[in-house]
Amino acid sequence: MASSGAAELKNLKLYSYWRSSCSFRVRIALNLKGLDYDYLAVDLLKGDNHDPEFKKVNPIGYVPALIDEDVLIADSFAIILYLEEKYPQHHPLLPKDLQKKAINYQVATIVGSSIQPLQNLPILKFIEEKVGPDEKVPWVQSQIEKGFSAVEKVLHEHAGKYATGDEVCLADVFLAPQIYAGVNKFNVDMTKFPLLSKLNEAYMELPAFVDALPEKQPDAPPRC
Repeated sequence: MASSGAAELKNLKLYSYWRSSCSFRVRIALNLKGLDYDYLAVDLLKGDNHDPEFKKVNPIGYVPALIDEDVLIADSFAIILYLEEKYPQHHPLLPKDLQKKAINYQVATIVGSSIQPLQNLPILKFIEEKVGPDEKVPWVQSQIEKGFSAVEKVLHEHAGKYATGDEVCLADVFLAPQIYAGVNKFNVDMTKFPLLSKLNEAYMELPAFVDALPEKQPDAPPRC
């Protein structure tokens, strides 16, 4: 799936950071669709995303960004919808049922707009400097739990093995990285969210999700 330094260059190139939830989403989508790509690491801690050359790729300085031959797209939602429309024959991420499609959009928006942006590095740095270092994790936990509570209610009547049935869809692509971050970065108590915990167990049985995990990326630091 992902390639780093392979001799044969791929048509698809993904600018990614190993720990970025947004990059994680796109890696899952690419894996589900069976699309091979070159992995271009952008170290957020070192400020690579503020480099003038990267700003030509994405002027706002965020990852991920995707190059598909002569097409450049930044923002995970835009990238995933682009992949869905260009490669619909490879594992469709949106159901045909109109209501289920809308639920997938709703869950993706909750994660992408109401949870994940509130745990970004600039937000955490601001809280640490303006409020106090001991306040950033509890604050993020409260925001994640608020979002997770909403998602559980939204999916209550729609979930099957996965978020909106027995097929992996867009909602799952957004949920898996957010659950991972909640558990591994911010110690969110997932016993409060039995449905999301069940979904996460199912995700970790899928190679497309496991291969996209942060610790499996080429720019992830070696484990001690």
